[in-house]
Amino acid sequence: MRAFAAILILGTALTPLAAAAQSPVEQGPKNAAFLEPAFPGQTRATQSTDRPQIEAEVVADDLPQLWAMEFLPDGRMLVNAKAGAMHVVGTDGRAGPAISGVPQVDARRQGGLLDLALSPDFAADSTVFIVYAEPRADGGNGTSVARARLVLDDAGGGALENVEVILRQTPSYRGTMHYGARLAFAPDGKLFVGVGERSDRPVRDQSQDLDSGLGKVFRINPDGSVPADNPFVGHASAQPEIWSYGHRNIQSAVMGADGNLWTVEHGPRGGDELNKPEAGLNYGWPVITYGINYGGSRVGGGISQMEGMEQPVYYWDPVIAPSGMAQYDGDLIPEWNGAFLIGGLVTGGVVILHMEDGLVAHEDRLSLGRRVRDVKVGPDGAVYVVTEQRGGPSTILRLTKAGAA
Repeated sequence: MRAFAAILILGTALTPLAAAAQSPVEQGPKNAAFLEPAFPGQTRATQSTDRPQIEAEVVADDLPQLWAMEFLPDGRMLVNAKAGAMHVVGTDGRAGPAISGVPQVDARRQGGLLDLALSPDFAADSTVFIVYAEPRADGGNGTSVARARLVLDDAGGGALENVEVILRQTPSYRGTMHYGARLAFAPDGKLFVGVGERSDRPVRDQSQDLDSGLGKVFRINPDGSVPADNPFVGHASAQPEIWSYGHRNIQSAVMGADGNLWTVEHGPRGGDELNKPEAGLNYGWPVITYGINYGGSRVGGGISQMEGMEQPVYYWDPVIAPSGMAQYDGDLIPEWNGAFLIGGLVTGGVVILHMEDGLVAHEDRLSLGRRVRDVKVGPDGAVYVVTEQRGGPSTILRLTKAGAA
């Protein structure tokens, strides 16, 4: 594994004429053109009028295929490799030896070692949380969350100690798709976990079932216990960890500056969704959607609205294939202040959503020519993105405004 630096200039500042036009990003034809948005601005919002020039610097290259990264207090990066290894990437861009103690993962197709999060008290307790595709004794697998103490050594490696599984998605399933797997801590210390519905028909229908953990957002305490104020506590037929349901495959999640959880989930052909999951609400999959099946047929009744089911705050058709999400709160790119930054696997870059009053006011795109798996705002105010070639090695880029100090 090696590191090198390179500078790319991406995008151009708007001319006055272009700023006046303010049209949506060019996206191509819709897959589900027969479906109309429920309200103005729910899709294809106009671009902003103040788009900065961005420089991209390669800070680490030739890494294994990564799924997630977090910054350690000393400025180094902790990364999860899909195949099942965890590494520390130094400030020189070099990855240390694999950290021992990582649980066994099922890395077939979309499985593997997926998201990670540091404890809100990491500086004091050295606790990390990981989510992964766990092989199960019944021959199936499922999304599981574990916590452990991270003990680092002088050689750039270390170990996970006292590994404890605190949440297991049930039922297990003999599939290899749609694990979801993003983590987000709330200001009160509760942990949100977004999981997938395992893709296949008819198992995906369990997204609507409260006695199933497929296609859900869970909310748990850091020790895995269930908060007493979860919406389905005391319901005999419901899993008490459930916060919201009717989700497809959540691979983007962030705790917003407004104190709310925000997620982006994969749709089928069309219908990627930005949601603000709220307690006890049903987000519709697979009954309502703004997409179609991969084969071209309509999903269910081919509808996008139904009483008792929530509308997405925003949706994309065609898809962006979201993965990784951050809200910008730095000083180096003031034009992005408060915007959601979403990694695009299909779009090959970062999708920038400028929010106003809880809705999307503008959507911009930053093309990187690479699949973006994770997005983080660094302690220096720069944006760091984990990029990949499909099935191949990963590169970490540092994004700043051109000319910024």
